[in-house]
Amino acid sequence: MPLRFTLRQLEYFIAVGEAGSIALAADKVNVTAPSMSSAIAQLEAGFGVQLFTRRHSQGSVLTPTGERFIEQARAVIEAADKLNDMANIYTGSVRGSLRVGCMRTFVQVMVPQLRRSFEDKYENVDFGQVELDQAQIFDALRSSRIDVALTYDLSLPSDIDFQPLRSLPPYVMVDVAHPLASRRQVSAGDLVDHDMVLLDLPHSSDYFLSLFRALGRRPRIAERTAEVSVQRSLVANGFGFGISNMRTVTDSAMDGKPLKFIPLESEVPPLQLGIAMSRAAHVSRTIQAFIDHCHEAADAGKLPGLAA
Repeated sequence: MPLRFTLRQLEYFIAVGEAGSIALAADKVNVTAPSMSSAIAQLEAGFGVQLFTRRHSQGSVLTPTGERFIEQARAVIEAADKLNDMANIYTGSVRGSLRVGCMRTFVQVMVPQLRRSFEDKYENVDFGQVELDQAQIFDALRSSRIDVALTYDLSLPSDIDFQPLRSLPPYVMVDVAHPLASRRQVSAGDLVDHDMVLLDLPHSSDYFLSLFRALGRRPRIAERTAEVSVQRSLVANGFGFGISNMRTVTDSAMDGKPLKFIPLESEVPPLQLGIAMSRAAHVSRTIQAFIDHCHEAADAGKLPGLAA
């Protein structure tokens, strides 16, 4: 009996199911939309089922049959990955795909340089990175859309494993003319009557606000943004203080305005930067090589973009 599908067709099917549209999925995996559409049509014809309902306004929506098929498709792809990893173990090679999720708050600071050094060492690895917030990282790990993530230990659920790389205590960012700019250290009490520019991301904003909980008061939030670069520029231009656990090697905003970083005295434990994985995931040789690469950089004090 002839095989009804190829692994490539399954990969395209999963990509469309996750993206919700052929155009978005094609862009994500870097193929043409007609090629992806043809692969999906061949898959449906081979199985004799309809996997998607095509709606002009809503894109490609999984049918109830498609919902069941995509679960099995992921299992087949995972099994194929395990076979590849077995071959890699026997040949002593590190190769194949690696999908890394990256926390939005520091991806631009750390990941490109870390990725560059990893790819230079393992040239046969197809490295893909995805920028996500904390809630999206958990969802992507559970659904196997990513293999591993660089993130913080914020609100970690029980099904996610976390390996710390570096402790990141909080810093207050202010512009050079701010009344607190000359201070060597500040507390939440020093900040509560000043305007704040809050980095408003799922789980992250809860952490920043928790730094004020012992006071029984909320900070005076003047601005909210989900972008770190926007927060830094607003702070540098005098719209309020910001709080960050990323003490970067550069002390300026994107527009060139200088920033002052002041240690924040707090009884709230500092964030841990580290590697997150689903506890149910298979740790391939390639994934382990990336984890080891990150630990080596952290142990040597050479995590990119972070001040010593």
